[in-house]
Amino acid sequence: MRNQQARVFRRSVLMLTVVAMAGLAVLVWTGWLSLGTHSSEEAVSSADESVPAMGVPSELSSEERSLAIDTIFTSQKQMALTFNGLADMETMTSLLHELDKHDIRATFFLPGMRVAEEPDLVEKIVQAGHEIANNTLDQQDMSEWPIADIYEDLRLTNELIEREVGIQPRYVRSRSGDYTDDLRRAAEALGMEAVVGYSINPRDRDGKSAAEIGAYVDRYMRRGAVVLLHTNLNPEIVDAIAYIADAATHKGYSFVPIGQLRENGTVYKPLEEIPGFDAAQMNPDYADRTYTLIESIPNGKKEIAMTFDDWGSEDTINAVLDILDDYDLKCTFFLVGEGVEKNPNLARAILDDGHEIANHTYSHKVVTTLSPKELQEEVVKGHQALTEALQEPPLMIFRPPTGVFDDTAARIIAATGYQMIVNYDVDPMDWDAAHSAEDITNTILEQTVDGSIILLHILDDKHTIEALPNVIEGLQAEGYSFVKVTELMEYMSGNERILEQ
Repeated sequence: MRNQQARVFRRSVLMLTVVAMAGLAVLVWTGWLSLGTHSSEEAVSSADESVPAMGVPSELSSEERSLAIDTIFTSQKQMALTFNGLADMETMTSLLHELDKHDIRATFFLPGMRVAEEPDLVEKIVQAGHEIANNTLDQQDMSEWPIADIYEDLRLTNELIEREVGIQPRYVRSRSGDYTDDLRRAAEALGMEAVVGYSINPRDRDGKSAAEIGAYVDRYMRRGAVVLLHTNLNPEIVDAIAYIADAATHKGYSFVPIGQLRENGTVYKPLEEIPGFDAAQMNPDYADRTYTLIESIPNGKKEIAMTFDDWGSEDTINAVLDILDDYDLKCTFFLVGEGVEKNPNLARAILDDGHEIANHTYSHKVVTTLSPKELQEEVVKGHQALTEALQEPPLMIFRPPTGVFDDTAARIIAATGYQMIVNYDVDPMDWDAAHSAEDITNTILEQTVDGSIILLHILDDKHTIEALPNVIEGLQAEGYSFVKVTELMEYMSGNERILEQ
């Protein structure tokens, strides 16, 4: 009881300092000045939930909002490991040791009051090369607060951090990681760069073991992810770092602070600001449209194109990309827009690896089962999803899901702007898990001829990854060389395998 009373007294003294910094503007805030024996969270819960507004600062007159970040747009295999709160000296020292041991630099979102209590500890975090950010003054739930009081809380926290360690925070996160428009407006008014949420939350606060925390991060690891952890809610977090680091090393990822991740990333423009976003449009006038169908393009040079359809998990697509990189091959990917929307960073990584990307509809529906309007919506929406994810338009070539189409469907597709339909002449049916890696390899080696377009998939839990090295080596041994579809298309003129309709 005596220790608890001493802590409350110390926090009260600190709060009086904060009040003085604020010019006595927040003297009655949420019961923080109470000298009772309850915690600050209990004090808030027992106080009136509505925090009295003290007038709206002129800086809040604008409706501009700061960025809201859950994932950072990057094709690099980097993520941000972030921590809320500030634990005791022993726990933090152990945590910093583990991070340094695994060469991880993180972002620490710190409550202003704890910074004022433990400036030496915060200085240790800074000296270790980590980034410091704003976790509000005392991690209160601000979701219902007036914007003027949110602004004041963030301002005071920034001032405390700058006063104690000489750093002006660029980022802020609420206690929960959720954010409101008012929080974003307050952050913008203070000149802060972004409000940061998260994209991976292993819920360490629920008492998960170190192994469970590590396994969760491992499962959802992906480019640009922001991982949310806590320093002061679960002592297992220290041992969890080794699990997280091992998973990242195994998959080829690294952890960097939020600021560095953003600097290494790409500015994510809204769809309407990307030239070519409207290259595909709805068009009911399709009856007289023409299209070109490509199934193979022999050129006498034994050049062939390997293509990949659909979408899969980060682990599956990374494995395909790694194999292609090992053999220095560049291929053509026909991607489903619905999948790409869920992980635009991965789509951009395919492009940045030197591969080309084309449209495979939005949701992989068989085109002959759709009405003209539904089919065009699939094509246009797929084009837009790919354009936004890539931050540039895909190739204006189209592959129908399952390869099935008819003349009417082809004309409907062509009317949207996609006049080039690229199918294939080699199909090992790798989408079927019943086909082993050996089956896939043998089928491709038997069917491939000069100018072939080979169909493969980037679906999870198939045997494509297992077969791919044998396929590549087998075809190379037969004298074939690999090119992208657009490179084969350079030999289209006069080729009888191209069907003009």
